[in-house]
Amino acid sequence: MAHRIAFLGFVALAVCASLSLAAEPASLQDFCVADASGNTLMNGMACKNPAMVQASDFAFSGLHIPGNTSDAMGFRVTLVSMTQIPGLNTLGICLHQVDYAPWGIVPLHTHPRAIEILTVIEGSLEVGFVTSNPGNRHITKILKKGDVFVFPVGQNPGVITIANTVFGSKPDISTDLLAKAFQVDKSAVWQLQAKF
Repeated sequence: MAHRIAFLGFVALAVCASLSLAAEPASLQDFCVADASGNTLMNGMACKNPAMVQASDFAFSGLHIPGNTSDAMGFRVTLVSMTQIPGLNTLGICLHQVDYAPWGIVPLHTHPRAIEILTVIEGSLEVGFVTSNPGNRHITKILKKGDVFVFPVGQNPGVITIANTVFGSKPDISTDLLAKAFQVDKSAVWQLQAKF
């Protein structure tokens, strides 16, 4: 009798566990256009009533306008997210245009929750990333018009110590680029690279 109760308890536990782990990976609705006037926040904004959705909720105009690249880094990002296209709400995706002045750079950064796909529309651009510790491999390429490059989301779940990654990558990240990114003299970059 004790074995039968234990067995039934195990079956009940297994059924409960399978029910609690069940999930639907697909969206449960066609779309969730952001309702800027809504008060409920979730993974984005509250959803607009689907009967009120318009084509304009899925469109944006303005990427044909060049960004002002006269700042110290020589770049400008034009972000297109759910604020600009309410139809992107809850999709976990956005788009941006980056304009560069000659020799302009985007500050060194990571994307812990997103993959970035970059396409060069005009000119050429040196791009790259550094893998996580202990390798710290600097993977870089010069892209030309029409080329595409993928930046993986945060690489693997290992530790990425910034100093080792930036100043100890193999091959080295360009001294010119690091000096401009950190707004320091090249000699400071050489000193740091020598330590790693």
